[in-house]
Amino acid sequence: MASSDSYADVVVIGAGIAGASVAAELAASRRVVLLEREAQPGYHTTGRSAALYSPTYGPPAIRALTRASAAFFRNPPAGFAAHALLRPRKVLTVADAASAGAIAAAYAEVKGRSDVAPISGEEARRLMPLLRPEHSVAALLESDAADIDVHALHHGYLRRMKEEGGVLETAAEVRALTRTGDGWQLETARGIWRAPVLVNAAGAWADELAALAGVATVGLTPKRRTALIVDGPDGRVDDDWPMVVAADEAFYMKPDAGRLFLSPADETPSAPCDAQPEEIDVAICIDRIERAFDFPVKRVLNKWAGLRSFVADKTPVVGFAPDAPGFFWLAGQGGYGIQSAPAVSRLAAALVMGEGLPADIGDEGVTLADLAPARGGLDGEKAQ
Repeated sequence: MASSDSYADVVVIGAGIAGASVAAELAASRRVVLLEREAQPGYHTTGRSAALYSPTYGPPAIRALTRASAAFFRNPPAGFAAHALLRPRKVLTVADAASAGAIAAAYAEVKGRSDVAPISGEEARRLMPLLRPEHSVAALLESDAADIDVHALHHGYLRRMKEEGGVLETAAEVRALTRTGDGWQLETARGIWRAPVLVNAAGAWADELAALAGVATVGLTPKRRTALIVDGPDGRVDDDWPMVVAADEAFYMKPDAGRLFLSPADETPSAPCDAQPEEIDVAICIDRIERAFDFPVKRVLNKWAGLRSFVADKTPVVGFAPDAPGFFWLAGQGGYGIQSAPAVSRLAAALVMGEGLPADIGDEGVTLADLAPARGGLDGEKAQ
């Protein structure tokens, strides 16, 4: 627990994957404290992810950050995790007649940047025999995607931070934020912290935290997404089946520990909260899956929801606030925060420390202007 007046070089707010990873990167050279409002880190979005690494998923800046994260995922630092962070998982994007044009458009955007190729509907059904022909008129196969061990990734960063001397405080909701002459004072449920730099990695609560600090917001919108776990047909699931994604983003499905992970890919705007699944979304999910695949969903074994937070252009906000010295944004990762965390955390740490864009990240096409809090098109509110 913090004393009545504790000091750090950097306070990071939010111990999900964004906060944990940047805290680990900073702790090697800075005194870092990581504050988490919940009793355990990663309770919200990080712990509710579909856990996929896909260099073709997301807008251009996200795809570039994901490519820049590949080396870390494939060869993490010694001792970071007990086993590999990635397990190969092909991704099959499928289209019915109405959305077949989306396959060609998607391929045009990503060809040359990933092992991806158009395939026929017949080939798609050989890879996923449950697909109905009318829902696999055209398809795109991504062969270098992978499942991510999110728990190992997240806890690897937390462990690395602690080994470097960083401090994790849980059940430490920030109650007040005050700009002082030399930085920030944070009043939390666990005491008071002072630091010249605070990193806002509060996920769905990032705009609320900015408002608490009197900093202009960035127009963050949390969006609820629903997920289910069900048995496969006759209780059997082939773990080598690909993940299947609808080209019109109506659903996705993938094997998960001998069962099937389903989602209607919903994006329902929500206030920041402990998101819970709505029965209508569960029903919509089952209906879409049964229309696209030749198997009945007989029972739902587990269901949950998570919040994926976006700004208007669906690209993360990474950098110092232009209106508040020492206030650093690390927010708006949407549904891409885990697959891009290694690159985003290195980039954020470099900026916090006054360094430039890491060369390998820039080589993938990332620019600081794409991520800047002051970029055009963000629908935030000025501080009062």
